[in-house]
Amino acid sequence: MKIKDVQVGEIQIPLKKPFKTALREVRILENVVVKITTDTGHVGYGEAAITPVITGDIMGSIKWAILEYISPRLIDRSVDDFEGLMDTLHNSLVNNTSPKAAVDMALYDLYGQLYNIPLYKLLGGYRDQITTDITISVNEPEEMVEDSIKAVEKGYKTLKIKVGKDWKKDLERIKSIRGAVGYDIRIRVDANQGWTSKEAVMVIRKMEDLGLELELVEQPVKAHDIDGLKFVTQNVITPILADESCFSPLDAIYIIQNRAADMVNIKLMKTGGIYNALKICHIAETFGVECMLGCMLESKIGLTAASHLAGGKKVISKLDLDSPNLLAEDPISGGAEYNEYKISLPDKPGLGFNNIENVIYD
Repeated sequence: MKIKDVQVGEIQIPLKKPFKTALREVRILENVVVKITTDTGHVGYGEAAITPVITGDIMGSIKWAILEYISPRLIDRSVDDFEGLMDTLHNSLVNNTSPKAAVDMALYDLYGQLYNIPLYKLLGGYRDQITTDITISVNEPEEMVEDSIKAVEKGYKTLKIKVGKDWKKDLERIKSIRGAVGYDIRIRVDANQGWTSKEAVMVIRKMEDLGLELELVEQPVKAHDIDGLKFVTQNVITPILADESCFSPLDAIYIIQNRAADMVNIKLMKTGGIYNALKICHIAETFGVECMLGCMLESKIGLTAASHLAGGKKVISKLDLDSPNLLAEDPISGGAEYNEYKISLPDKPGLGFNNIENVIYD
């Protein structure tokens, strides 16, 4: 099985309602799709999310990186030389984690097809069903309460609440949501770098004193502020999760060794795909640290790859893979099967896609 063609295209999917965080507001998903075809007729798919405020990657730079720097080094290479392909991919250019992630997914898809086995089984085969939380965008407290109640009515047991724009109003948001959904529902808080370290300690302690029982707080401070992240971690009881501060395996080692956070959040768009995400899993497992597996705004292409990783590895104990549930349409046939908070991995080779519509290839 040799690589014969690498194509890039665009996919656009409207959201059910605007997705709002402390960093951005999105109304329509606009991502890059990678399609790798082999001489045997097998096809592997991957996806790169456009998230300039986090990864720095935009539509043009992603396409350019894949077409000019990555794909020429892959053509006519054999899929069973997988380690060699990964070495080539990750050394083709620095940074550019989103285009690397898209190609990485497609190669893993082909690797599973080469051996006629679902990818999650190649990655460890720990489970074929997983459960995700649902994200509640940052809005006025009344709207967030309404969204939270609707999510609970659909069966979600874990809510991920976006905050970080105004700590006083953030406190009101979480109080109102906890009062509305009760204490059988887990609440995760994601500040998306929106607080200073002192603000974070103050507001988290207030939430603790009010008995709001947060499962964790994600990325309370700026990504580069590792000292601030450590200050928060050491001065609150609530577990702290590093997200934007942790892109690479080296980042994970530094954060864990310095006890700057209690957990790390893996996202394929940050790591450059499954290959480096596995390294972070092994690092965290070695140190006895839990991992969350999260996502950007991705379609079911990227989320299927992430779901297979979650299915393979036990150390991934928390899941934030809800993006397909935020979209108004699903043009992807096959792949992970979403039933609101329940995600099932079908017993099909690779990532298990049948057909992907609405992609316009260059």
